Amino acid sequence: MASSGSGNGGCRRGCLMMLLGGVATLLLIGLFGVVVVGLLTGAGWEAQLGGGPEDERPRLKERWSYGSGTVKAVRIPLEGIILRERRSGFLAPQYDRVESVLRQIRAAAADKAVRGILLEVESPGGVVGACDEIRNALLEFRKGGDRQVVVWIRGMAASGAYYISVAGDWIVAQPASLVGSIGVLLSALNWSALSEKIGITNVTIKSARYKDLLNPFREVEPEERQIVQRVVDSAHQMFMAAVAEGRGLEQSEVAALADGRIFVAEEAVRLGLVDEVGYWSTAYRRLRERIGVQRLKLIRYEGSAGVLQFLASAARGMAPWGWEGFMMEPRLMYLWSP
Repeated sequence: MASSGSGNGGCRRGCLMMLLGGVATLLLIGLFGVVVVGLLTGAGWEAQLGGGPEDERPRLKERWSYGSGTVKAVRIPLEGIILRERRSGFLAPQYDRVESVLRQIRAAAADKAVRGILLEVESPGGVVGACDEIRNALLEFRKGGDRQVVVWIRGMAASGAYYISVAGDWIVAQPASLVGSIGVLLSALNWSALSEKIGITNVTIKSARYKDLLNPFREVEPEERQIVQRVVDSAHQMFMAAVAEGRGLEQSEVAALADGRIFVAEEAVRLGLVDEVGYWSTAYRRLRERIGVQRLKLIRYEGSAGVLQFLASAARGMAPWGWEGFMMEPRLMYLWSP
């Protein structure tokens, strides 16, 4: 009996050693695989192990979305009003739709296996600075000419959303979509007349005459309107230059269309603002053709939009497009606002 117990103990020790050895082997294989993936994607082993620059090369979880093959492209949604917001509410994580889009573009740029971006647009535009950031990121992604950006306008690409769209190599617009609204908006509330009626007095201590431009408690002076108008005109010129460059149009052609009008898809094609009318499958096919492959694997980054955006909006009692009361303070906007 003693001999049998001793044998069982030896067996248990042997099995334990084999188990530990197997676990160690799996860990080594996993580590080796991580390093290999990092080298192939260009992310670097330190990024794969969590020690790389997260903001420069974001480590986002991929989900296979569509198609197949060894050549990869990323589908990135651009939805809602384009402005930075870092507030969070009950049950909602901190969400910044601008940073979300930028992180996805940076992740795609850092991955050498990614040859293209399919940008899916449904937006009326947004803040000038935020739109310009995203446009510049797309241009950086395309730099070198070996990567392609195809834009699919799902329902609307107005104002700042169109400003971003012209950074693409090809634009496809869904037949019922609205395009354009090339212009700039700066709005501010003024309740000086109301404050006089109800006896509210404004006290503003300022260092110079124009430090409180668009102060809502007093009338706007003509000189102040001229100052603000110059800012708006400058942003308008930047918008028109971007459209002319991106669409291969003359400045005079763009200027004739840059009065804030929106266009249906077919008219936008005729005017040169869009390349063709079509659906998502059309945009996917164009991206595949421009990259020059028969098969193209589309991936998307998990947790980059959708649920996070909905929760962040719902927690504040706002609609998913997130108007967020931005009109309460003056903002320079590339925004279609009917």
